[in-house]
Amino acid sequence: MITIKKLYTKCLSQASYYIESNGEAAVIDPIRDFAIYTTLATERNAQIKYIFETHFHADFISGHLDLQKATGACIIYGPEAVPVFAAHIARHNEQFALGDAIFEVLHTPGHTIESSCFLLYDEKKFPVAVFTGDTLFNGEVGRPDLLSANFDKYVLAEKLYHSLHGVLAKLPDEVLVYPGHGAGSACGKNIVSGHTGNMGEQRKSNHAFLLTRKSDFIAAVVNDLPPAPSYFLKDAEMNRIGYPSLNQILEQACNDLTPEVFAGLAENPNVLVLDVREATSYGESHVPGSIHIGLDGAFAIWAATLYDLEKEILLIAPQGREEEAATRLARVGFSKILGCLKDGMIGWKKAGKKVAHIESIDVTDLMYFMDSSDYKIIDLRKSEEVKQMRLPHALQVPLAELPYRLHEFSKTEKYILYCVSGYRSMIAASILRHAGIRQLLNVTGGVNEIAKHAPQLLLY
Repeated sequence: MITIKKLYTKCLSQASYYIESNGEAAVIDPIRDFAIYTTLATERNAQIKYIFETHFHADFISGHLDLQKATGACIIYGPEAVPVFAAHIARHNEQFALGDAIFEVLHTPGHTIESSCFLLYDEKKFPVAVFTGDTLFNGEVGRPDLLSANFDKYVLAEKLYHSLHGVLAKLPDEVLVYPGHGAGSACGKNIVSGHTGNMGEQRKSNHAFLLTRKSDFIAAVVNDLPPAPSYFLKDAEMNRIGYPSLNQILEQACNDLTPEVFAGLAENPNVLVLDVREATSYGESHVPGSIHIGLDGAFAIWAATLYDLEKEILLIAPQGREEEAATRLARVGFSKILGCLKDGMIGWKKAGKKVAHIESIDVTDLMYFMDSSDYKIIDLRKSEEVKQMRLPHALQVPLAELPYRLHEFSKTEKYILYCVSGYRSMIAASILRHAGIRQLLNVTGGVNEIAKHAPQLLLY
């Protein structure tokens, strides 16, 4: 009997898989906090034999090296992969026995040159599932522009066409599809939410399979691609050459720092003081000069999008969630986490340290301030969101672009900031305050609350 367990990391929109047969297990595309796989294997009295990597991931740091050290399992990539560490580079159609099951490597370049899928056969040698990594998603395919190395995106798009129509399209209808990402991931342009289903369903509904002409397929996958997050190339290279162990990072990151020690380290202008509490708490009181990115959201993705992975970080986290914050930062490549503020903001205030705040307004207040020409309105959402509804006369500054557009803001101007829910706008407010722009109002609840309570303010 074969067991397949999907382990989904919501904040990364990433899926890894644990597959077991007759006491032997394989893990596909593990995340950095690898203990979830060793714990699962121990509970089930199984031995992890293989670690299959579909490609060098660009959006997160894989747990392949730490998991290999913990289990002795063999790391396996498909053709064209060139890792610095020891790994087995499989041939196209090479097979690997796992208990009573068999894995077959299908080289499917396109997302990257080494991208491969892994086809699972049951004990009767029938193909039952394919793990497609970033080659095939629900209703979408992987982007060909994220890690092209020496390959142009058009060249990789052509390879992707042949991988889909020449390899995956030949699989039986009943083969279940297990992709590497769900909706929300930047690795695909328009990944559909919900259950992926089987190959027959994907052939009928996925636009990539319906585009049978190669030229049409290439045009569809290369056009209208949003900019790739800046950290993607760095993550992919770390996955290729290696990285510090997670345990090393957490040992330092979870150090409790007294307010005095914390304040001393924070004086270094190269150190990022990162407050990961929820937006309301941050707005009410925070360490002056700190940056806010809420833990209950796309926390690590925004941290890596806005700040260099080499940045030294001091953490202010909700009590009991310090390790979670550090782990999530490590997942995307941050490794220089100096420690956490002991007792958080309570400890900071008890020590008599100065605090700052950011004013938030509700929809009623917004109606009042919009009548004033004193305030410039800033929309932090992406273009596709702005097209649906927006406040009149708002200047669009997508949050990902804000660090590069600070010169557009004046210390003498007044600004109203909004996004969808208030998550991104409070991040933006903290960045602007850090840059010396102080006259800020954050719209609590963002467009969601405006549409609910004052839809007449919006342009549709």
